[in-house]
Amino acid sequence: MKATIMMAALVAAGAAAGGYGLYRAGLHEGMAMTKPALAQAPGPAGRTGRKVLYWHDPMVPGQHFDKPGKSPFMDMQLVPVYADEAHGEGAIGISGGMRQNLGIRTAEVVQGSVGATVEAVGNVAYNERDVALVQARSNGYVEKLYVRAALDPVRKGQPLAQLYVPDWVAAQEEYLSVKRMGQGAGTSGLLDAARQRMRLAGMSDDQIRLVEATGRTHPRMTVTAPIGGVVAELSAREGMTVMDGAPLFRINGLRTVWVYAELPENAAALVRPGTKVEARTPALPGTTFGGQVGAILPQISPDTRTIKARIELANPSGALVPGMFATVSLRPPARGGVLLVPSEAVIQTGKRSIVIVEQADGQFRPVDVEPGAEDNGRTEVRKGLQAGQTVVASGQFLIDSEASLKGVAERMGGAGAPPAATSGPAAVATHHGAGKVERIARDEITISHAPIPSLHWPAMTMDFKVPPAGLPATIRVGGNVAFDIRKTADGGYGIVRIAPAAGAAP
Repeated sequence: MKATIMMAALVAAGAAAGGYGLYRAGLHEGMAMTKPALAQAPGPAGRTGRKVLYWHDPMVPGQHFDKPGKSPFMDMQLVPVYADEAHGEGAIGISGGMRQNLGIRTAEVVQGSVGATVEAVGNVAYNERDVALVQARSNGYVEKLYVRAALDPVRKGQPLAQLYVPDWVAAQEEYLSVKRMGQGAGTSGLLDAARQRMRLAGMSDDQIRLVEATGRTHPRMTVTAPIGGVVAELSAREGMTVMDGAPLFRINGLRTVWVYAELPENAAALVRPGTKVEARTPALPGTTFGGQVGAILPQISPDTRTIKARIELANPSGALVPGMFATVSLRPPARGGVLLVPSEAVIQTGKRSIVIVEQADGQFRPVDVEPGAEDNGRTEVRKGLQAGQTVVASGQFLIDSEASLKGVAERMGGAGAPPAATSGPAAVATHHGAGKVERIARDEITISHAPIPSLHWPAMTMDFKVPPAGLPATIRVGGNVAFDIRKTADGGYGIVRIAPAAGAAP
């Protein structure tokens, strides 16, 4: 029994040592294939004439190093990135044919003026500054009403009610008695005093002149409308007693009306009192009413997060009445000297606003921008761009999110690399390699491969995911193979095609 256990331990140790030796042999061969590439790797700029920006591990391209050496992530040497081939993080190279196939259209960043139009809805209301209040000027009785219901329209000077005022009788009789005394010493002073008592009783100058002209008392007063409009409040009824100062009618004019419009919070910075406004209402199709913002009310609705603007509209025909819905277009004064791009060029990702800029070398780079107002299909750019730059105006479906921006180089082919074979116009790039099979597992295959130029990879030994259908039966450990790989969703690379290399033993 002990001899059996000892024999099994020796066999396991031998298998482990053999596997490790096989791995080291493959690694050694991979490093041997790396030497020609490293021999060509330039040193300082003075010896090659090319400036090295930094070194990096192609498997971890986001990590930069300021000097050459061994990668801390993989068993390989760091690769230099030169100034004449580096286009910056996220730069994208697209061939002319692919640009045409993808329908990419560009536009220039220009300077111009923008006057963003703010659209809002609101309700028509009375103009509270165009109001007349009709009161009783003396104690009396309402004998007759000419306007009997609220919201009845009235004209300026139209009779509203007739009042009987007993206090006027005594004041008028006193005036007429002094006047009958004739002209004499001191009578002119008495007439003036009697006339003043009629005024104090609430009589107007026209009513006083009527008493003077007719020579008889007029105890009844006809109340007329001081302005045209509608009777908003009616407090008088026939037969009721009214006291001095009691309100009888409240008349609202309709020459102008107010519209209370709900504006988004971000529009409050654009709209100011005096901003020109055009309004339309479904009740009057085809009719446009002009006006201006009268005030921005200092209150924000906690439910809708909107701020209220009070707009004054001209209403010469009286067609606008309180309670109507209105759609208003507010156009703040245009601002000149701003940078403008087509609105379709701005990609909104939620937290970021991105514009794809075409560089002088034909590369495309995503740039974060701060958009401003939008007007007539153009958007203001406050930060991130300069006049004269070229931006992508169509074709952004390839880069419609931050995640696609990170992977677009792989989908379109590496910058500066020859176009890779793809299965469709926007397929993920396929990269070709050749090497020796070191290990075959259930889901992975280890290959010591030669340099892969399209990925800027030097020769090395690494693991790849096997195709879902598995490996061909002709693939053996130790055999030379040619293979194609593509980037997978988890950031690794998987085999899409693999076959024994030409001339390899079956």
